[in-house]
Amino acid sequence: MNPSRTLATAGRVLTQIRHDPRTVVLLLVVPSLLIGLVAWIFSDTAVFETVGPAMIALFPFIVMFLVTSITTLRERRTGTLERLLSMPLGRGDLILGYTLAFGLLAILQSSIAVLFAVTVCGLDISGSIWLLVAVAVADAVLGTTLGLLASAFARTEFQVVQFMPLLVFPQILLGGIFLPRDQLPDVLQAIGDALPLSHAIDALTAVASGSEDNAYVVGELVIILVWIVAAVLLASLTLRRRTP
Repeated sequence: MNPSRTLATAGRVLTQIRHDPRTVVLLLVVPSLLIGLVAWIFSDTAVFETVGPAMIALFPFIVMFLVTSITTLRERRTGTLERLLSMPLGRGDLILGYTLAFGLLAILQSSIAVLFAVTVCGLDISGSIWLLVAVAVADAVLGTTLGLLASAFARTEFQVVQFMPLLVFPQILLGGIFLPRDQLPDVLQAIGDALPLSHAIDALTAVASGSEDNAYVVGELVIILVWIVAAVLLASLTLRRRTP
């Protein structure tokens, strides 16, 4: 892998996104609006204090998964990836470039979402706000890398959406948002404990509530990072030049 080629790929992706205002709004604004909608729904209760951290994990994760997977697939279907890979550009350079580009967007997206949740929606944070942002960014990058992985197997944008019931919905259902995982059947609890979004939700909730020390949160963050690295490696190995 070549750092200059990786950076060039990241710059190209960021330039493309900069010229697409709808994608920019979807990435940077929509997650915060959805968090605000949840806060508004539960404005007369204390429910948002409980589910707010999970929403910071959930909405950026879903948005980054969709945008990344569809963007990558579209470039493969139009032959852009085939032309790029015919040059001295490896699959690892390409995947890392996409990860870097969307990772930078994830930093902006997560920072905006956390700031909006805290200042506008009134989410109370007992722990470190910087640690909360770090976990939120890692969670959004996780959505990016899983989106890259899904795009390696999908042939159409519709098939990308079909991957959501496989890669996204189980993590939402078993992540402890609707029911604490320790109240799930043993098998479902074990599956939920192994899924990466569960660790993001646990870490964000722990920071917001101050129920765990920083060492616990850092441990959860390390698990998320391991999933990110694994998804990047697998996406690099399975990326096809173009859709047959």
